[in-house]
Amino acid sequence: MTSLRDRAYQELRHRILTTELAPGRRLVERDLAAELRVSRIPLREALRLLEADGLVVLVPHRGALVAPFTPSDVRDLFDVRESLEALAARLTAERRDETGLARLRTRLADARAATTAGDEAGIAAANAGFHEDIVELAANPLLSGVMRPLAARTHRLFRLTAQRDPARQCAEHEELYAAIEAEDATRAAALAHEHVASGRETSLRLAAEWSLPEIDPAAVAARRRRRATV
Repeated sequence: MTSLRDRAYQELRHRILTTELAPGRRLVERDLAAELRVSRIPLREALRLLEADGLVVLVPHRGALVAPFTPSDVRDLFDVRESLEALAARLTAERRDETGLARLRTRLADARAATTAGDEAGIAAANAGFHEDIVELAANPLLSGVMRPLAARTHRLFRLTAQRDPARQCAEHEELYAAIEAEDATRAAALAHEHVASGRETSLRLAAEWSLPEIDPAAVAARRRRRATV
């Protein structure tokens, strides 16, 4: 049975990833608790989980806000993904099995269907899922543990940059799948690195358009608190 904390976490995570709650948005506990029909205790627990995902910033005694997503954040994410996703692809190609390949084929089909329908949320979900599956199928618990906290950030990036050429992304994913299926670990690693790196400049350009400037979360929360007491 889903707990109140988990229900609040899933709902807020969905709203952040779909940008219904935009980067930098202040999160008022009283309002969210009433809207989600939960008490403040499970809500605070949900906010702590979202902080661990990198989606929320909690400022002690001040409040919470949706984590900003600046060009520097995007650059840092690409730096990590380019190296670790190439490793994941190599390991997945070395260890692939029919069950794992079927999972990847399902993701590819979902991405193609979403692209045909022009469903940006569906495209982001399918593409992020494809990358997450490759990490899991690498069967390296340490790698999975390192990448897990990045999953929400990566999904958020895909959602915010869904206007990137989805047909090209599908084609690159299918080429990567073919290398994994053929157990060509060297090619899979090279394709994964190239695929991630190819999105860097476009994502940075888009990030400059929709992201907030660098901000001081404590100052934002303090302004919210001052207005609330006026």
